Amino acid sequence: MKNYFSSNFKLGVLGGGQLGKMLLTETQKFDIYTCILDGSSEAPCAQICNEFYQGNLLDFDTVYNFGKKVNLLTIEIEHVNIDALLKLEEEGLEIHPQPRVIQTIQHKGKQKDFFVKNKIPTSPHKRFSSLEELKNEKHAFPFVWKSAQFGYDGTGVKVIKSKNDLSLLNDVDCIIEKLIPFKNELAVIVARNKNGEIKTYPVVEMEFHKEANQVEYVICPARISNEVAQKAQKIALKVAESFKHVGLLAVELFQTENDEILVNEVAPRAHNSGHYSIEASYTNQFEQHLRSILNLPLGNTDSKLAGIMVNLVGEEGFSGDVIYKNIDEILKIDGVTPHIYGKKQTRPFRKMGHVTIVNNNVNEARKIAEIVKNTIRVISK
Repeated sequence: MKNYFSSNFKLGVLGGGQLGKMLLTETQKFDIYTCILDGSSEAPCAQICNEFYQGNLLDFDTVYNFGKKVNLLTIEIEHVNIDALLKLEEEGLEIHPQPRVIQTIQHKGKQKDFFVKNKIPTSPHKRFSSLEELKNEKHAFPFVWKSAQFGYDGTGVKVIKSKNDLSLLNDVDCIIEKLIPFKNELAVIVARNKNGEIKTYPVVEMEFHKEANQVEYVICPARISNEVAQKAQKIALKVAESFKHVGLLAVELFQTENDEILVNEVAPRAHNSGHYSIEASYTNQFEQHLRSILNLPLGNTDSKLAGIMVNLVGEEGFSGDVIYKNIDEILKIDGVTPHIYGKKQTRPFRKMGHVTIVNNNVNEARKIAEIVKNTIRVISK
């Protein structure tokens, strides 16, 4: 085994946002030297990594030159320059998840085609290279429109109910999907190392904010039958085995009215749906990511307690220097842990942090989560 700990080994991370910040907690625990590349000098990771570089993640030279400084490269965001990664890989740099995996996943059209090719259940879809091309075809409304690239947290996703709604869309490479009536949105995080060792976390349930199309609550364990949970984990494992990725893969799923499981989309990294694991699991998702990419034995994915995550997002009507109002009130409640991401500026619906609630009883945890959600406010001066 290579010596990663208290050594000259350098781990490079493309992206320095909150996922990178939570990953750094684990690299610091293991004393692994980290180099971060991010577009903003005020990125959450900027002050806490060993080396910080500011630069555009989509620029070939920036990503390539950064890769030459490190011994192994990973990502905390998939919107990165793939050509630079392919060249670095060709020159012998170890990159996890592999560039070909990121390349498929970062384009929603290629991602959906991959599901179809590998017989992974997913909603019917069609690809379009422009808005013009989309408008020239007849469609059965309603349908879901997704920008093929650079969408996140509800950005780049719209439900199109009539022909008039087409005028609201951006002129970009896109896909449309059949609108699926579903009972639950679920997610499974799968970890896989280079040896092919593979583990899944328990199935979680996601409750969404209707306006912002962002996850409001992540609930673990999901309040579903064992049969549905096993089906979801089996499909998530099939996705991971099909990609043969190294690292974490977050698989977002729909549970239909008939209890069928369909894959919505995947992310090749730590994910919002796994944040609960920091407090609730034996091995949190960020430590597991490190174990995966360094080809170490994977940790126990079981939960110690039920865990619920509440997203902290900027309140509507507030932009500017952030204030976390009533944070002292939620700290009085047993089993409540806030995570503040270090973004100095708030704006409506911007992800600013999250709060985890742990309890022996998932329904009790959900009640406390509601109290937390209604108490803490992310506002500005």
